[in-house]
Amino acid sequence: MQQQLHSSCKKCRDRLPITFLGLTVALLLVIFLPPTSSCTEQEKSSLLQFLAGISQDGGLGLSWQKSSDCCTWEGIGCGADGTVTDISLTSKGLEGHISASLAELSGLLRLNLSHNMMSGGLPLELMLSNSIIVLDVSFNRLNGDLPELPSPTPRQPLQVLNISSNLFTGQFPSTTWEVMNNLVALNASNNSFTGQIPSHLCSSSPALTVLTLCYNEISGSIPPALGNCIMLKVLKAGHNNLTGPLPDELFNAISLEYLSFADNGLHGILDGARIINLRNLLILNLGGNNFSGRIPDSIGQLKRLEELHLDHNSMEGDLPSSLSNCTSLITIDLKSNKFSGELTKVNFFNLPNLKTLDLLFNNFTGTIPESIYSCSNMIALRLSSNNLSGQLSPRMGNLKSLIFLSLSFNNFTNITNTLQILKDCRNLTSLLIGDNFKGEAMPEDETIDGFQNLQVLSISGCSLSGKIPLWLSKLKNLEMLFLHKNQLSGPIPAWIKSLSSLFHLDVSNNNLTGEIPTDLMEMPMLTTENNATHLDPRVFQLPVYRGPLLQYRITSACPKVLNLGYNNFTGVIPQEIGQLKSLAILNFSFNSLSGEIPVQLCKLTNLQVLDLSSNHLTGAIPSELNNLHFLSAFNISHNDLEGPIPNGAQLSTFSNSSFEANPKLCGYVVNQSCVSAEAPHVSTISTEQTFGRVAFAVAFGAFFGIGVLYDQIVLSQYFS
Repeated sequence: MQQQLHSSCKKCRDRLPITFLGLTVALLLVIFLPPTSSCTEQEKSSLLQFLAGISQDGGLGLSWQKSSDCCTWEGIGCGADGTVTDISLTSKGLEGHISASLAELSGLLRLNLSHNMMSGGLPLELMLSNSIIVLDVSFNRLNGDLPELPSPTPRQPLQVLNISSNLFTGQFPSTTWEVMNNLVALNASNNSFTGQIPSHLCSSSPALTVLTLCYNEISGSIPPALGNCIMLKVLKAGHNNLTGPLPDELFNAISLEYLSFADNGLHGILDGARIINLRNLLILNLGGNNFSGRIPDSIGQLKRLEELHLDHNSMEGDLPSSLSNCTSLITIDLKSNKFSGELTKVNFFNLPNLKTLDLLFNNFTGTIPESIYSCSNMIALRLSSNNLSGQLSPRMGNLKSLIFLSLSFNNFTNITNTLQILKDCRNLTSLLIGDNFKGEAMPEDETIDGFQNLQVLSISGCSLSGKIPLWLSKLKNLEMLFLHKNQLSGPIPAWIKSLSSLFHLDVSNNNLTGEIPTDLMEMPMLTTENNATHLDPRVFQLPVYRGPLLQYRITSACPKVLNLGYNNFTGVIPQEIGQLKSLAILNFSFNSLSGEIPVQLCKLTNLQVLDLSSNHLTGAIPSELNNLHFLSAFNISHNDLEGPIPNGAQLSTFSNSSFEANPKLCGYVVNQSCVSAEAPHVSTISTEQTFGRVAFAVAFGAFFGIGVLYDQIVLSQYFS
């Protein structure tokens, strides 16, 4: 659970402006001054009551026993007069409930219990404290409602409240904030609060500088009164259920530096006449909404803007040339819109700090503008799924910092020239250029010798002729190779096993011939006992998409794959197949393979998808396949198999479609009785040994479903 909380908060990890960071550090800084006198017995008693409510104290109790003076205790700070002023017990592994006794510490200024596993509610007494100015209980398991303060309640001194990344539910408080007149920063993100954004936050807390409510279930419209927050610098309410347009009054909050309403249900257009009021904006994130219209020309007046996120909306039209005036831009993310026109209208020469440009899933035409090649700090460039054309300029080699490049699904030509140019981008880890270069020949030029750091290469969907080229053998760091949907012929070369890091190979939908080489059965990353994949994090400099919605951000989403489907392979499936112990997905479908299904397949205990359909396989189905307890997608249809379908928990979970068009098979799955033979038992491993694992596997398969796992096998068809 703690790990999940960490993960969820990473979604809100966008950096805060420097001004806010300085403010937060100043407010949260714990200063332990050597006291001239010890704490009182009452203070000691309050702290011990708190300790008594903790079931796992991470050794804190032993530490506190070393001295009778609580001013010397771990995590406790006192003022010069011995009054307890600070409690900082972050990341101590504490479990239990937060005791209301801490509110009895009359001199307590700062309380930080973040990054623990505390549960239960947040004591109302802490919210009512007459002394606490900083309260941070983020990254715990606190739950229940956050109660409204009783009325009447005197004005509270609280300045910083961080309750983010917990399990709070219920209506987000409204009247509570009316007495928080000194509130400067409020972070309630990553919970499950419902209700609406309070409309009077800034009228009651005029010094409010930071308001973060992202990743909740807050609904309704954006309160126009937020425009009265003249000190507000950070406003983040992304990933909620907000609706309606951006209110005109919001643009009166002229101090805003970070504005994010990402992934809501907002609509309307960006008002060019009003957006220029936000001249201090550093980050604007309105992605994942229903905004329409054009990017206003006045965007160019936001000279401090560093990040522009308008992705996943319905915006259209050309990019305004004035975007070139935003000379501080580091990130431009406009993917999944309806933008069109030529990119040459933007002068990228004026954007020397640009590191990420993502224009995936739009309708841009023309060529890649020469000015892009002046962005020497560019790390990630994605222009895939547009209507761009022409050849790459030799100046692309100037992008020496480039790590991620995706040009897939366009109309680029001259693949040989493209590779000769890109080999000078020595830092590339991901190169996705598939669905271009239609009908050209696969370059076999051995002078293609760069790409030393390349880990992911996709040249799929190009209908390229030729053979699997020798220059690929030089890519010693290659981990994922996609060559599917071409017209490559000949055998799979023996040098494939020399790619010691390769764990994902897709050469499906080609014209490859010969027998399945035993060299494939010696690939180091597939024969290892360890089935984990560990791509360099830079591979996912941008999330990889399968279609407009499903995206892969983490390396663990990438299975170990061997896909040889839809070719002309002949011969038998090598018995050495049992060496690929960490393989997750195996596809030999639509070939001309013959012989029996090798019993050695049962050694592939990590296998999730097995497709041997549409071949000429004969003989019986090995009963040992029932031992593949993680198998959730299985297809041996359209062969010439015979005999009974083995009884057992695993194979019995699959439908008739997994076995159809094998007229000699029998069993209840195919509605064909076995007259002269009984279905074989699960033989080689005893039922007693496997019963527990079978039960788990059934539950596993039911949870994930065939469809989810099969998404992974078709990932390569949409690698963008």
